[in-house]
Amino acid sequence: MPEEEEIDYESLPSSAPLSHQLAAGAFAGIMEHSIMFPIDAVKTRMQAISNISKNGSFIKNSSTSLIKTISTISTQEGSLALWKGVQSMIMGAGPAHAVYFATYETMKDKFTHIADKYESNDVQNPYFKDDSSLKLALITGSAGICATVAADALMNPFDTIKQRMQLHKADHPGHNLEVKVKDNLVNNKKLGMWHFAKDIYRNEGLLAFYYSYPTTLTMNVPFAAMNFSIYELSTKYFNPSGHYDPWIHSLCGAISGAICAAVTTPLDNIKTVLQVRGSHVVTVKELKEADSFWKAAKAIQNNYGIFGFARGLKPRIIFNMPAAAISWTSYECAKYFLFKSD
Repeated sequence: MPEEEEIDYESLPSSAPLSHQLAAGAFAGIMEHSIMFPIDAVKTRMQAISNISKNGSFIKNSSTSLIKTISTISTQEGSLALWKGVQSMIMGAGPAHAVYFATYETMKDKFTHIADKYESNDVQNPYFKDDSSLKLALITGSAGICATVAADALMNPFDTIKQRMQLHKADHPGHNLEVKVKDNLVNNKKLGMWHFAKDIYRNEGLLAFYYSYPTTLTMNVPFAAMNFSIYELSTKYFNPSGHYDPWIHSLCGAISGAICAAVTTPLDNIKTVLQVRGSHVVTVKELKEADSFWKAAKAIQNNYGIFGFARGLKPRIIFNMPAAAISWTSYECAKYFLFKSD
């Protein structure tokens, strides 16, 4: 009886159905963002809300601790406030991550083919051998860059809406909870994502959904390059056989997520300023008028100093470490069972 050929799900042959790749990516994105959403909400509050009093003075001792921020949101707005904007994130994360991982797999295959063709030309390069870590890092990093450019174009409007919803009814130092907002966002009625989308479009125009896109790419291009490279290299180290192992995928994803989050936090702060500049909680004129990368960076420096770029560092690492672990494990799991079922 002939042995059944074992499918190497990690290598994803060119004949692999695109629908399987899209389904695995969408599953990974929805799982990652829905489970970790409350931490992302806390990070947005810590980065966006100004420590400025009514008279305009900076509140140096304003607490930005993770636990206190969670407690404040839950006490003043209810525990469900931590989930505001999750529908926007899920609607964007599913399609965006489908494109993200499908593009990654496609470009990884193409770059591998180019590298193999380069080697076949008898070019002697000891750093670009079949088992070279540099070769793997270059291929996966380049594929990751292509993936994030494609996915972020789809995700950016949903991310902007999500952050506005996360700041809905948010209080800030120097203002009491009775503060009135001209766009009626202080009402107790539940407002859906389409209300916020229309409100952004009506007051700030279509470009408001993409103000942060260049900054998002500036942050996510190195994030994606590092994320895929670190993940693939650590997987190669901890799991050289390449067999499906959820624990290894989770560990490697967590390592990658933590490193990438720490390195790109300054850029994430700039992105947040650009995305929430039209929100009622942003009261500092310089922050409200920041409509470009450099204006946002200068506004952070002028109002918070150099450490302003590290605002939200702890929740960002706490978010991305398990989020990347969940994302990679979910993706590898879906990919394994989808291809196994064929």
